Amino acid sequence: MLRALSLALADLGNRRVMAIMFQALLITLAIFALLAAVLVWLLNGADPCAAIGLDSCPLDAGSGGIGALLLTLLAGWFLFPAVALAVIMTFADKIGRTIEELHYPEAARAAHPIGILAGLGMGLRSAGRLFLFNLIAAPFYILLLITGVGPFILFVIVNGFAFGRDIGELAAARHGDRVSRRTWLRAKRGEQHLLGVLVSVLFLIPFVNLVAPVLGVAAGIHLFNRSFWPARV
Repeated sequence: MLRALSLALADLGNRRVMAIMFQALLITLAIFALLAAVLVWLLNGADPCAAIGLDSCPLDAGSGGIGALLLTLLAGWFLFPAVALAVIMTFADKIGRTIEELHYPEAARAAHPIGILAGLGMGLRSAGRLFLFNLIAAPFYILLLITGVGPFILFVIVNGFAFGRDIGELAAARHGDRVSRRTWLRAKRGEQHLLGVLVSVLFLIPFVNLVAPVLGVAAGIHLFNRSFWPARV
């Protein structure tokens, strides 16, 4: 697994991989920019005090903008991993083909294209699972605030499980049949979860979190191709 991660780290310097990473990052940032714009529109002129039965305190453009910014930052911490992984999964075919053509040409020739719609479906399912897991964990995040590091440890555990599963499924999606893919996923479940935990840790590091989705997916593709048919690669 560490070998797969080191290969993925080296791949970040490849121009084709960098192009995919920047495209995915721009789409992810555009989604949060759109969220911020919607929040500004919703909060401008809103009266939160009246909504909870207190005296009127309507928000002007300035206070509404500040509120929108704070809510977007909060949403960014909570939702960025889910959104970023969902976006990168829509590039599943592209990143899988790129990594395999660089390192596993036989596998690249034998691959079955996923397609944009299938990749989008995988991404949406992944985002939905991550959102649900973190929503369930939200009360525990709050309770663990008194410990200082508790929310970060729980974040790594919760998201690591989901990341490992999703990265493994994406890596295997272009090859074999359903039975062989499920056999591989079961056999390598421990390594997938460990990879997911490492990716979750990277999401906690500012700026490094921007490359975490691509790094994790690339490592998953290396892990798959180095173990699914070891006689060939």
